Amino acid sequence: MNKKLNFAFFGTPDVASETLEILKENGYLPSLIVTSPDKPKGRKMLITPPPVKIWAIENNIPYIQPEKIDPQVDPQVGLVAGHKSDLWPEEDFDLFIVVAYGKILPEKLINLPKLGSLNIHYSLLPKYRGASPVESAILNGDIETGITIQKMEFKMDSGPIVAQEKIFIHSNEKTPDLRKRLIKIGGELLVKTLPIYMENKIKLIPQNETEATYCKKIKKEDGLIDLNDSPIKNYNKFRAYAILYRTYFFKNEKRIIKPNAILENGKFKIIKVIPENGKETSYIK
Repeated sequence: MNKKLNFAFFGTPDVASETLEILKENGYLPSLIVTSPDKPKGRKMLITPPPVKIWAIENNIPYIQPEKIDPQVDPQVGLVAGHKSDLWPEEDFDLFIVVAYGKILPEKLINLPKLGSLNIHYSLLPKYRGASPVESAILNGDIETGITIQKMEFKMDSGPIVAQEKIFIHSNEKTPDLRKRLIKIGGELLVKTLPIYMENKIKLIPQNETEATYCKKIKKEDGLIDLNDSPIKNYNKFRAYAILYRTYFFKNEKRIIKPNAILENGKFKIIKVIPENGKETSYIK
């Protein structure tokens, strides 16, 4: 294991736990993991730990789950509200790595480590700053996207670029498949970048603010499709919101979910549907 880098990792969902696994495979294990609290999940609303907590337990890494991070507290006393862990003030971190943590970090905390804080963002910044860069790239019919590792600043996704890698988006690629590729590429890019970054051999590139675009957090209602819209627009929306944010339409005032559709000869063709309170079936107009 790499003994030269003492870092804390901030993250919550699968994208973060999968990145942790890539770091581990390449000799990087965090000294501390900061993740979100357990939350109710599923129809039965069972209290469920986030994937990063499960990873921390399986790998015997100390972890904390603050409800909030207090920007007013002196960082040497402990910025994590309600978690005055002995680990926090005593640790002299070289770096924080942040991947889909889900909370805004205060400026004091971002700048606390010797080397600052690095974040993996799944777009070619400054394009698609915000919560849904993967979905937005597909939704807008982009043919390329990529990974940006940025040195964090106290403004959303605005930090200078440490490293970037561009990839093409396949014409039929859906969000889960593209995200899977990006997670792997992002983890590998981080592993390649860390040794050079630690030696101060990377020239940071400021983002061009005039080129910045933003994407919002996706809501379920964003998946509504108007069957009279252009076929390409509807197909891109279907691809963008596949699985987690399934697209749907209304027929006879009932909500119909579309789990499968294609673009064929320039036409948006629905293959399978799930009628409201029903089971998946073939679609018949």
